Amino acid sequence: MSTDWWRGAAIYQVYPRSFGDANGDGSGDLAGVRTRLAYLAGLGVDALWFTPWYPSPMADGGYDVADYRAIDPLFGDLAEAEALIRDAAAVGVRTIIDVVPNHVSDQHVWFGAALAAGRGAPERERFWFRDGRGTDGELPPNGWISEFGGSAWSRVTGPDGRPEQWYLHLFAPGQPDLNWGHPEVVAEHEEILRFWFDRGVAGIRIDSAALVAKDERLPDVPGTPHRGEHPYVDREDLQGIYRSWRRIAESYGPDRVLIGEIWLPDAERFARYLRPGVLHSAFNFDFMAAPWDGKALRVSIEQTLDVHDRVGAPATWVLSNHDVTRPVTRYGREDTAFAFDTKRFGTPTDLALGTRRARAAALLAMALPGAFYLFQGEELGLPEADIPIDRIEDPMHARSGGLDPGRDGCRVPFPWSGTEPPYGFSPRPVETWLPQPVDWGSRTAAAQAGDPGSMLSLYRTALRLRRDRPDLGAGDGAGRFAWLDLGPDVLAFARGDRFVSVTSFSGGPVDLPAHARVLLTSSPLEDGRLPSDATAWLDLG
Repeated sequence: MSTDWWRGAAIYQVYPRSFGDANGDGSGDLAGVRTRLAYLAGLGVDALWFTPWYPSPMADGGYDVADYRAIDPLFGDLAEAEALIRDAAAVGVRTIIDVVPNHVSDQHVWFGAALAAGRGAPERERFWFRDGRGTDGELPPNGWISEFGGSAWSRVTGPDGRPEQWYLHLFAPGQPDLNWGHPEVVAEHEEILRFWFDRGVAGIRIDSAALVAKDERLPDVPGTPHRGEHPYVDREDLQGIYRSWRRIAESYGPDRVLIGEIWLPDAERFARYLRPGVLHSAFNFDFMAAPWDGKALRVSIEQTLDVHDRVGAPATWVLSNHDVTRPVTRYGREDTAFAFDTKRFGTPTDLALGTRRARAAALLAMALPGAFYLFQGEELGLPEADIPIDRIEDPMHARSGGLDPGRDGCRVPFPWSGTEPPYGFSPRPVETWLPQPVDWGSRTAAAQAGDPGSMLSLYRTALRLRRDRPDLGAGDGAGRFAWLDLGPDVLAFARGDRFVSVTSFSGGPVDLPAHARVLLTSSPLEDGRLPSDATAWLDLG
């Protein structure tokens, strides 16, 4: 691939704890990933994005990092990570890792030193320690709300057992926020980037990238913040932080990439992170969260392409990740959009309908200009798993008062083969860290590998075509994009002079435009016509 490979790449998200277990303890590890590199290369992906593999108490699935220069023993060690990066590169697959600059674990050496040093100590200046409000400081310093629900502040206890200062955590209490106004915080993260680029990683995915900088006054959030004036979202300081990171990445060569996780409803503000010299790319959450509706998806696609084109950045197309209800389940519900505050237990789902739509959505997304991301198990059409309440680990469940089932349902260990748990995930019968459904025997990678009608076969074929055809992928030159008018309930567009993608939301079969041959369909044609909730790829000849 060229140095700007990231503009049109297919990138596969690996959740290490749930991908492959080599040592038989019921949790995935890096050795388990290494044994499956042939599968990943054969699937047709260009890079692997690993969610955090660092030492962590797992207060939030590894996003509470205790040490950025080591590997959690659950997954292996640093030598294993270095071998995985090398082995993946040897089969043509690059490695992207997660960095979480907003916060660290409460087990990080810095936070331990801050607690031990006490009120007013310089060690506390790396975080946001503040005295509380009220007569005895019994109230939080402000009214900020955690992303997981409840107050964003927790109070510490002094050596004498008395309540003391409060510290800020925009996520779980085990994830204290860092103060990016402190030079040691800035320098430390720049060294972390160099540490991993030195070990051959191709890119860094930046978690919660829009939340890192804070207004040092820590004011309450106004009812309607002006653009760029929220006390902790989308602060202007971020531009300088990421420009510095960009210079570090480019010092290792033009093929290194920075990818932001940026949830911003304002398209103009979002685009500022993708200007030349800032980040290379960012996740497209608007498209991922959109309902299965042709008009809504067209609006999202048009806005996405317009915003990215103005700053010369590639769009990204994402259907799922480790935080989101799996497409097969979501698209089978009455409300097919995604939002964290709508997740509830017992939501009725038509899995057959959801699977049909998920297949169509996959081809739609893979045909669009830019990069395509897929989350492990998406290529198998795995549904969201129901996790028994006593096995739920995600803090979102507890912080919601038990109303939200959390995100564990999409993080269940990968089913590789066999007819019963652990489905080849572990080398011997063992209880996996999250329970696997007992009816996944037909959904394993092995069961789908030889079935031309399976979700796995669809993904393999689509990814191969996407890589082989010059009119797909990045979308410049021969792959230019143009909408086609095939009716109000059809999304159709051309890539270049020969390729056309057609997705039907019509409720019944629709005619396809004139073509030389059908390259691929998500569902069988009906007398040459495209059924509803289906996508066809056409070669115009």
